[in-house]
Amino acid sequence: MDRVSYHRLARRELNEAARYDESESPGLGSAFLDEVERCAQAIASFPEAGPLITETIRRQVLLRFPYALLYTIKSDRVRVLAVMNLKRRPMYWVGRE
Repeated sequence: MDRVSYHRLARRELNEAARYDESESPGLGSAFLDEVERCAQAIASFPEAGPLITETIRRQVLLRFPYALLYTIKSDRVRVLAVMNLKRRPMYWVGRE
């Protein structure tokens, strides 16, 4: 399995976080995007490695950044439901598919 897709709101969260980080420190936004990509590829390679947080949703915490990717395993891909800031509302993503 090597395909990763993003929920439209997860894609928005990713872009907003990268823009914010870049505005705080030039280069930080790119570093954040690189880390998300590294994490997404690790998930694609080992989708069951992330611990379950619900019956079907798993979480993989990023290195260097206070974020986690919340995802489900589909038959042909991994679906990222949220790029979750670990310091904000913890359950805002419930209901995404």
